[in-house]
Formats: sequence, structure tokens, C-alpha cells
Amino acid sequence: MSALNTRYHRAALGVFAFIVVAHWAEHIAQAIQVYVLGWPLPQARGVLGLPFPWLVTSEWMHYGYALLMLIGLLTLRRGFTGRARVWWNVSLGIQVWHHFEHLLLLLQAMTGDHLLGRPVPTSIIQLLVPRMELHLFYNTIVTIPMVVAMILHRRPSRAERALMVCTCAAPVAATAAAAAAA
Repeated sequence: MSALNTRYHRAALGVFAFIVVAHWAEHIAQAIQVYVLGWPLPQARGVLGLPFPWLVTSEWMHYGYALLMLIGLLTLRRGFTGRARVWWNVSLGIQVWHHFEHLLLLLQAMTGDHLLGRPVPTSIIQLLVPRMELHLFYNTIVTIPMVVAMILHRRPSRAERALMVCTCAAPVAATAAAAAAA
């Protein structure tokens, strides 16, 4: 586990970022299908949901992704220092709530007992915002601080660099050149 936050931190962050961006792209594709192409919501299933429709309707799959995100954010957290850690923690905090909402949806799907007697599993914030838009929003607000954290992690201050235990930071010359250009 410690290797993921030291010598393999950069690679692990790359894999994690790829998974996050691919999932986020699925939500964007679904929104385009609804708002640009005018597809009815039941037919707008993103890219992977078109050949595999069960992916969109499976609460287990959605919960599994929320859990994967939570585990990834927790597991890779130790490699961050300073400002990057603060932003990573913001992403983690939002994902804790997002995970809770998916757990609530999964439990409703498993028991058939839906929130406030709704006909389908419903999350708390979904009482105010439609599900597709809500999950696009959730994934966006988890991703933005995560990306900020990764950028700050690659470009640490001298004090942050001294505390780092991984090799993610850009070489000092590249960081100095970027600072001079700004």
C-alpha cells in the first residue's frame, strides 16, 4: 500500500484519473444525448450504456463506482502534501457524501422500500434535482478539486516538495520556469 503513495504514486494517479475522466465522460455523453440530440432519458445511456443497457439501470454498478472513487481517494491521499492535500481532502469529502447517496440508492433497490414512497430509488438531493443532472454535478464537483490537487501536487512549493515521499513533482527547473512565466 505504501508503494502506491511513494514510487508508484504518479502511475496510480494516472490510472485513477483515467477511470474518473472516463466515468465523467459517460455522464457528459448522456447529457449530450438528452439536451443536444433530444433523446428521451430512457434511451440516453451514455456510450457504454448503449450496447450494455443494464449498466445504466444497475444500482450495484453505480454504487461500485462510488465505492471505487472513495477507496481511490482514501488510498492515494497519503502521497499528497500541503495545498494539494487540502484540495484532495475537499474531493474526498464530497465523495463521502456522493458515496452515501449511492448507498442509499442501492439499499432502496435491494429492499424495494423507496425514499418517501417514491416509485424508484431516490437519493436525498434527488428530491430537489433530477438524477441525471445531479450525478453529472456530483462527478464534476468531485473531479474539479481532484484535478486542482493533482496540478498542485505536480508543482509543489519548496516546503511541499521537501515533504513529498513520491516522485510526482515536476523537476525544479520546470517549476521555476513556469513560475517565472506567470
